[in-house]
Amino acid sequence: MKTNKSFTKRLKVTRNKKVLGRKPGKNHFNAKESRSTQLAGKGMKTFAISAKTASRMLSGQKTRSN
Repeated sequence: MKTNKSFTKRLKVTRNKKVLGRKPGKNHFNAKESRSTQLAGKGMKTFAISAKTASRMLSGQKTRSN
């Protein structure tokens, strides 16, 4: 089965096999938000991803099984 390349480009797998990605809703329309809210959106978020999905979407990277 092919790896979903668009999915792998958006996520990062750490040394401890955690899957990290950007928080949703922080690409545009942020001018009205306070600076602290804007900066809070910069961090990465840990994703709970099932082993089945991880093996299908991130086949080239080893992930933690949940």
